[in-house]
Amino acid sequence: MNTQILISIIPSTSPWSISSAIIMITCNLLCIALGRYAIQVRGLGPSIPTLGLKGFGLPELLATTSLGHAIGAGTIIGLSSIGIIN
Repeated sequence: MNTQILISIIPSTSPWSISSAIIMITCNLLCIALGRYAIQVRGLGPSIPTLGLKGFGLPELLATTSLGHAIGAGTIIGLSSIGIIN
């Protein structure tokens, strides 16, 4: 009984699509690029060798991708609510 109530309360969301993925990837890359120059105190942890960015470590990567996911989710919800993406 409780599960049926919960299912009826939860709104239906759009399924995953390639346009949602492109928006999320774009937002994350944009935040990483902006965070590279906007973070003033960086390089406290070890650098990530695969990115080739000196002084850009795991804390900076987690911070920028967290912001990228928040912006990406808001963008996807906003664009789907006004009908631009399905």
